[in-house]
Amino acid sequence: MKCKQCEGRLEVVRMCSKVRMCCTRCRHEYQIHEVADRLDAETEALLERYTSIIYD
Repeated sequence: MKCKQCEGRLEVVRMCSKVRMCCTRCRHEYQIHEVADRLDAETEALLERYTSIIYD
């Protein structure tokens, strides 16, 4: 997946009580629902590992 701001690569970042997407270039964080419409198969497979995703 690509960042909306800089076209950098988004990666899944897991914190204590939440899961976010973070750009490897500009470090902008996205909540999952902000990028849900653009999820690719690889990212969906990673997110399936988590039993729950908490939205802030």
